[in-house]
Amino acid sequence: MGLVYHHAMAHRFVTPPRSLTRLVGRALADFRMIRDGDRVLLGLSGGKDSLTLLHVLEHFRRHAPVRFTLGAATVDPQSPDFDPSPLAPYLTALGVEHHLLSEPIVALAREKMHNDSFCAFCARMKRGILYGAARRHGYNVLALAQHLDDLAESFLMSAFHEGRLQTMKAHYRIDAGDLRVIRPLVYARERQMAAFAAEHRLPVIHENCPACFAHPTQREHTKQLLAREERSNPQLFKSLLTALRPLMAAGLPAAVEDPAASAGAGDGRRAAPMD
Repeated sequence: MGLVYHHAMAHRFVTPPRSLTRLVGRALADFRMIRDGDRVLLGLSGGKDSLTLLHVLEHFRRHAPVRFTLGAATVDPQSPDFDPSPLAPYLTALGVEHHLLSEPIVALAREKMHNDSFCAFCARMKRGILYGAARRHGYNVLALAQHLDDLAESFLMSAFHEGRLQTMKAHYRIDAGDLRVIRPLVYARERQMAAFAAEHRLPVIHENCPACFAHPTQREHTKQLLAREERSNPQLFKSLLTALRPLMAAGLPAAVEDPAASAGAGDGRRAAPMD
């Protein structure tokens, strides 16, 4: 589908609905994600989820009882079907510092990946590139836009294909110890971001991972499995969240207890839910 860019909506932030800010606010507080003085770099793919998170984090930056800085970074994997260039003027118009990071991930995947999926290889590469950008530009927190649907899919894929009970963590410190990673949308459903992006005509790059769209993945199969189950069990994701919560919190002790995490970060207050 390519890029859908609406100039009428390009020059201002949009206030997210309370149904979304309430969930994000609860996640920020439950997992102690953002502290006073943090510099938060958002991994902005141009998809509906990361663009929605941009507006949600800006909302909290303005209204939450903690002071933090917000910037964004986009990784260009140098795929011929992916054009992130319109994101730069969009972020400039919003007054958000933006870094475009171009790396030949697609070519590297063809050369180096073996018994791995393209998605897994690309995700690891992108995280490493974002870590480097955060360090170079003085950010101490990386915000990623995975939501509850993503975590449920990862949980089932891990159980089905690896024999492990795990999913993405809501808040953790990377092995090097100098950066924290947060996922503020872990309580939110994918359809909430889709509705917000559509209603406010955000400049979504729909096919922001062309290789994955060209080659159906296990994640897509798992997504369809969950969709079928939810049709017969409307409480499915409520139950899944209860099961996933301890796994989501797995990285929390190291993230919040390491004294280095508070260096230069003020009093460490949590962001409050916007109820």
